[in-house]
Amino acid sequence: MSKIIYLPRSLLRNFFPNLNRRFVSTSKKNNETIKAEICKTEPQAEKNWVCYGYDYNSKQADRNAMHSITFASITLCMVVGGFAWMYMPDYNLRDWAQREAFLELRRREQAGLPLIDPNIIDPAKIALPSDEELGDTEIII
Repeated sequence: MSKIIYLPRSLLRNFFPNLNRRFVSTSKKNNETIKAEICKTEPQAEKNWVCYGYDYNSKQADRNAMHSITFASITLCMVVGGFAWMYMPDYNLRDWAQREAFLELRRREQAGLPLIDPNIIDPAKIALPSDEELGDTEIII
């Protein structure tokens, strides 16, 4: 819920002197403001109670709702959720694939082979179409 704040015209004139010409006034009162009462207090409630927006009639219910929602959002969602997210299993096997890549690199270095073989698949095993079969097909490399 958004709150609209109405400032007195005298304050606006001090901060924005060029806006003086834009105000149309039909009365001689310069400090007219509109006051909307958002939080209705009970007779036994404190006089200067400012509600949190959960319960407009009861201070105790308003405070209880604010504390429980704050506890749930910070403690349960952020702390417990972050803990579960950090320690959840590696479903995509990213860690395993990285370990295997490092082991393969070490094996190829010790064997004196290039780190990445340009012919991963033996070219004799690949069957490519001939020029006659391709015809006018556009080849994009």
